[in-house]
Amino acid sequence: MEKKGKAVPFSKLSISYNPFMLLGMDDGLRRIVKAVNEREKIIVYGCYDLDGITAVSLLFLVLKYLNADVEYFISDGDNGKFNIDADIIRNHVKFLGTDLMITVGCGMNSYEQVELCKQLGIDVIITDYHTFDSIIPRTVVINPNQAECTYPFKELSSVGVTYKLVQAISSYYQMKCISKYLDLVMLGSISNHVPYIGENKLMIDEGIYHMNYTNNYGLKALIKVNNIKYINLESANRLVSSIMPRRNSSRWLDNARITVELFTTSNSDRAEQIAKYLKNEIKITKTHEE
Repeated sequence: MEKKGKAVPFSKLSISYNPFMLLGMDDGLRRIVKAVNEREKIIVYGCYDLDGITAVSLLFLVLKYLNADVEYFISDGDNGKFNIDADIIRNHVKFLGTDLMITVGCGMNSYEQVELCKQLGIDVIITDYHTFDSIIPRTVVINPNQAECTYPFKELSSVGVTYKLVQAISSYYQMKCISKYLDLVMLGSISNHVPYIGENKLMIDEGIYHMNYTNNYGLKALIKVNNIKYINLESANRLVSSIMPRRNSSRWLDNARITVELFTTSNSDRAEQIAKYLKNEIKITKTHEE
């Protein structure tokens, strides 16, 4: 599968590892290519934290660029366990006519939920970084921390693993300049407090560079609303803390869903409206905590 495209466009990430070193990547890419080319319904499924939000946004934007029939769903991760929610599968994903569901940063401990998807005729690709404490789901799994995966760097977050998948997709479709998406990767990685080493450091550093020249309407609106003049590691951390309220906020899940809209909208006015709303939400949350 890898050989059908040109070399993976690593941009400045010259020592980044080849995404096809990840166990399951070749099979995952093959299924995604089929879904894109045959206009099958794809659902990108992620959880409510900023790492998951940026991962969903990243994959959604890339698949949309390829003219895929794609939608996304944000869940509470089965009460913080980062599992697939069976009720969401039955009550939402099924009725969208889904052919393929791709998880980002969740699903490693969702054996029964994957079996349910199979019964409903839904193929599943799991991308995750969490370790698992039960039977690994019987489906395509892309996770550097799964057994038998020899990928050298094990410290990727949800959006980091998703970016490796995007690198593989871009190699097949000969997409250029996917490094522009590293602004989202940087935000998600920082929010998850990943070790600032190896590929994480490379992606964060280049993500900061791209953030200063971003063409993402949502990110531009966030920078403007929060009066940030220049993005560096310090201001990037401030930006992360300005996006989402604390997880114990009753509006966390709603805000997570609207934040995906912020990152994926092509309307600059709508982006600024959402950015202002999120800033106000942070103020409300802090007031309630005082």
